[in-house]
Amino acid sequence: MKNKIKNISIIIPVLNEKKNIAFLVDEITNALNKKIIYEIVIVDDGSTDGTIKSIKEKIKKISCLKLIVHKKNYGQSLSLRTGIINSKYDYIVTLDGDGQNDPSNILDLVGVYRNNIPFFLVIGNRKKRNDTFARKFASRFAFFIRRVLLNDKVPDTGCALKVFKKQDFLFLPFFNHLHRFLPYLFLTMGGKIVSINVNHRERKNGISKYSNFQRALVGIYDLFGVIWLKKRTHSSIVIKEICGSTKNKRGKYGN
Repeated sequence: MKNKIKNISIIIPVLNEKKNIAFLVDEITNALNKKIIYEIVIVDDGSTDGTIKSIKEKIKKISCLKLIVHKKNYGQSLSLRTGIINSKYDYIVTLDGDGQNDPSNILDLVGVYRNNIPFFLVIGNRKKRNDTFARKFASRFAFFIRRVLLNDKVPDTGCALKVFKKQDFLFLPFFNHLHRFLPYLFLTMGGKIVSINVNHRERKNGISKYSNFQRALVGIYDLFGVIWLKKRTHSSIVIKEICGSTKNKRGKYGN
């Protein structure tokens, strides 16, 4: 297949997921083994429940598994950035460590990714969500607000299951909670978003790290920051490069 991805780095930020992470790692290896070259990079963001010990036990058996430990809790966006910076492959897959994302969908997203498009993002759409009514309501309300203020038509911007190029992510201006606005930021940079339906499973162990009220407050605050950022962000796409006798190239980034 043209533009097929051959290897991926899977980035998983975790915080107190002792009862979920080992099973999730097994699911990933079962879903991907002999189908694609991959590594799993888990970033522990200040866990206090034995999550680190559980991952270390897995590392003894799985050579492609890597653990990075934060000194304290910094948040999901910084955890993603830490994992991406320390990844070894050019293509990134992200998913949550709570087990609600289905690893069997990873290859579905990778299969529609096209690596010749700058700022191309494939994101999951949790069409049938296994969450409480309150979380579903909060999500739909947030979607409505984003659509009004950002003209954001991506059906599920909150889905953690994404595929994108490492250099595209690192090219973006970084700020806390960036992960909530990744589709919008990719579009701001002139990119393209593809959304495909994915499975969403019930959380079997542990609890969500944020209440719906906390999510709403943080989301509103960040929303206006992102609007401000867009007005001051400009993307340059170089359509031609001439270097002696070399061929012209398209789709490269300006500085």
